[in-house]
Amino acid sequence: MVADGQAVRPNTYVPARPEDGGAHYRRTMAGLLAAVALVVVLALVLVWVTWPERRLLGPASGARAALTRRDRARLAAAVATARWAPAHDEVDGRTRVLVRRACTGPDGLPVVLEERVFATFSADDPAWEAQFTEAMAGARFRCGYLNSEERDA
Repeated sequence: MVADGQAVRPNTYVPARPEDGGAHYRRTMAGLLAAVALVVVLALVLVWVTWPERRLLGPASGARAALTRRDRARLAAAVATARWAPAHDEVDGRTRVLVRRACTGPDGLPVVLEERVFATFSADDPAWEAQFTEAMAGARFRCGYLNSEERDA
């Protein structure tokens, strides 16, 4: 056959057959599958290491990281030593006298476990000092009572 003055060979492509009966093909495919498996395993390890929510699958599920056994023991000891103490503050022009149950947290800072309002009165009251003194005395008495109740329990 001749097209435009050039000889055209008929389509006679036949894939070459290796003499080893396809062993070369099997070795190539096995190597390729091993490479793909290695890439998949590395991708899974990378996702597992960088996935921040993986802790949800563990026993320490929750919004915050679990405390170690030592930290839990320290926190339990601190809560056991918590005591009631009087306190006061001013909110919206009113003085509040409070009784607070607090302990020292793991970071060394005080942690308020419970807070109750004992008395409130106006911060600009002419008898503020007398009311404050009386309320603080009552709050101290209440704290002593609450602390003794917890010791006896």
